[in-house]
Amino acid sequence: MMKKSTQESTKLHNSQLVLRTIYRQGEISRVDIARQTGLTRTTVSDVVGRFLHEGLVVETGVSPSRGGKRAILLRVDDEARHLVGIDLANSAFRGAVVNLRGKIVQRVSLPIQERDGEAALGLVFTLIDQLLQLTDRPILGIGIGTPGLMDPVNRVVRYAVNLDWYNLPLGALLEERYRKPIYIANDSQAAALAEFTFGRQADANNLVVIKAGRGVGAGIVLNGELFYGDSHSAGEIGHVRMVPGGERCRCGNTGCLETLVSTRTLRRRAREIAARQPESYLNRLAASPEEIDSEVILQAYQAGDPFVEELVAETGDYLGKAAAQMAGALNIDQIILAGRLARFGDGIIAPMQKRVRQDILPALAEHTRVRPSLFGDDVVILGAASLILRHEAGLI
Repeated sequence: MMKKSTQESTKLHNSQLVLRTIYRQGEISRVDIARQTGLTRTTVSDVVGRFLHEGLVVETGVSPSRGGKRAILLRVDDEARHLVGIDLANSAFRGAVVNLRGKIVQRVSLPIQERDGEAALGLVFTLIDQLLQLTDRPILGIGIGTPGLMDPVNRVVRYAVNLDWYNLPLGALLEERYRKPIYIANDSQAAALAEFTFGRQADANNLVVIKAGRGVGAGIVLNGELFYGDSHSAGEIGHVRMVPGGERCRCGNTGCLETLVSTRTLRRRAREIAARQPESYLNRLAASPEEIDSEVILQAYQAGDPFVEELVAETGDYLGKAAAQMAGALNIDQIILAGRLARFGDGIIAPMQKRVRQDILPALAEHTRVRPSLFGDDVVILGAASLILRHEAGLI
């Protein structure tokens, strides 16, 4: 039994190694695969033959002549398998069918409309049902980015305030319904994995993503791996007290970072500005303060409303304090802002960078850079999909 188990483990390792090598190289010959992996040509040929039969790999032509027989080139067929990535962290549940290179093929978005508990879970089922109908390719797995405290090993949502989920065995429920591999992470952790997988510099193995929108959290990648912490809750910065005696948070504490920088807080403060400052551009864009939403705030900012510019800068300063604490503790050079607040661009990034420079040692601040996410609203979806690429296919 031990020998059979070892043989199967070796076969899986060799298969993933060959597929990963082809995936990373773009196009490569069997001979070069053997050279790069250290596997025998016979082993490479057997593995490649199986991938060709399964349609995962295709032959694309021949290599340039080097004086001898030209080698046949191989590449991964990016559409051979599809992934389903889900983002549950905003005012709408969003999902996409994604190919093996992280390209979004189809999208679905369903408004939450104050659903929580069982109703929110039913909406997750509806979202996945619709996505699965949008592709005729084999599905490699389903990845989920969810708000709140997660147990990624047992795939249990321990505590998601916004969705009223407590100890929800989401992974087991989805696996029973869909009979496919299910991978789940906190939405901020998923965002960090998306940046690491599809957006990082080649030599950067560490990064922090602060995701700020409906909620606030951070995802941390250390040495190329997601850092979960002792109880899988690393990066829960949204519920760290920033202002003693401040506004009461939905978590029960007061003065949490989330009470200062979430989209909910931004809307409330913008409505106060509109009521207090008749000349604000907000009043041109909305008939009443109650109609001001995130889109109106963004438009007023882009129009140069000084009151909104000040509000955005204050928000960036608070986020910068959180970023400075993480940079000082972890000595990570890349701090990335993702989520809805990243849409304010330099208006929020610049005060974040300024605060980081003010709050940590100059020697550390010199190398620490804050930038917006490369992937906009798709960052959690892509991170959820990359969980499948990493664990199910071994491609990253």
